[in-house]
Amino acid sequence: MKIWDKGIAVDKKIEQFTVGRDRELDLYLAPFDVQASAAQANMLAAAGLLSAAENEQLQQGLQALTQQLEAGTFVIEPEYEDVHSKIEAYLTENFGDAGKKIHTARSRNDQVLTALQLFLKDYARRAAARTLELVEVLLTKAETHQTDLMPGYTHFQAAMPSSFGLWFSAYAEHLLLDLSLFEAAYTVADQNPLGSGAGFGSSFPINRLQTTRELGFGQLAVSSVGAQLLRGKTERTTAFAVAGMAATLAKMAYDLVLYNSQDLAFVELPAAFTTGSSIMPHKKNPDVFELIRGRCQVLQALPNTLLLATAGLPSGYHRDFQLLKEILFEPLTQLLDILDIVLFALPQLRIKPDLLNQSKYDAVFSVENINQLIQAGVPFREAYQQVGRSVEDGSYQPHREFATTHLGSVHNLGLPEIRAKVAQFRAGSKLTPVR
Repeated sequence: MKIWDKGIAVDKKIEQFTVGRDRELDLYLAPFDVQASAAQANMLAAAGLLSAAENEQLQQGLQALTQQLEAGTFVIEPEYEDVHSKIEAYLTENFGDAGKKIHTARSRNDQVLTALQLFLKDYARRAAARTLELVEVLLTKAETHQTDLMPGYTHFQAAMPSSFGLWFSAYAEHLLLDLSLFEAAYTVADQNPLGSGAGFGSSFPINRLQTTRELGFGQLAVSSVGAQLLRGKTERTTAFAVAGMAATLAKMAYDLVLYNSQDLAFVELPAAFTTGSSIMPHKKNPDVFELIRGRCQVLQALPNTLLLATAGLPSGYHRDFQLLKEILFEPLTQLLDILDIVLFALPQLRIKPDLLNQSKYDAVFSVENINQLIQAGVPFREAYQQVGRSVEDGSYQPHREFATTHLGSVHNLGLPEIRAKVAQFRAGSKLTPVR
């Protein structure tokens, strides 16, 4: 069944190619298409285009579909090309003419777009909920390990004293920044396109503000032409948010792969979290963080792939947009899976204490030697040169006792200030944390 069927048979090979993976991928959209169809029916009834009895039948049928979806029994059979035709066919089979009327004043263009907008809004909320959970884990680890020092690195060279508290809190703060990208994606998705039809509106007296309220959209995409321009824009905006967060997670995972190596040995994973070698019995490989790193690197290509798929398209709907589901949906799930595995693994991470007591890290205190000379009245440049010469001639003795006081430093992590940022985000964000 095709909702555009005019009685003309379509070549089977053409049909197979044009339908693509819609039956599979539309399962992501099914709950939201049902939700939007319920709002559509209520609006048509209010406009006098459906009777109260017909609307009651449709609401009953749509509720039954919701129950199927919740039970995992909803299926898009091969005779339907997508979820939209399946839903309309179900309503028509069960309620006759009432089902045939559900598409009044609606095009598949605004129907698909509305389901996509709702889906991507919901996705942004779910990603935010997991991310905030991870931020809390990181801040808890930062507090627990705020006195555990480690060498900070630049250019893969041990540089200055740092701490695990500083490291954990850094990633907590940056994940909050990544959520600002999801906030932007949510704002774009929070526009209601329903009622824009094929992109040119309808001559029926529909009430688009009614469906905006019922579907929980923050705003109406007012221009019917502009509403259709959301197709591609919302997906790209979401993809940029995914890529931004993936970049942060990839960097964190790479750090942990290095820190877990025998040469550094800053951290240790439980044996059950590692894999072995088929030939080297001593190996305990941090595959979980290597795969997080690799998958997050791939996710960073997502915006470019979407851009290439839609580059150069004029306004209006084009079948090219169908490909965006194939490009986007599975990576969205992958990011949630990555957040879940990080949430599972990170609390189990063990920190090695007293790392800076090793003589190989003596040089990281060189700046403290400089600072000691400065406090004794030696100008910085002269102090720098003195310490540099002592490192070169072997007379250098590290000044291990140091204390930082400024906000965001080793001995003043600023955890209350970062927690205040979290609280501010929770209080002011549209991304209501739901799982």
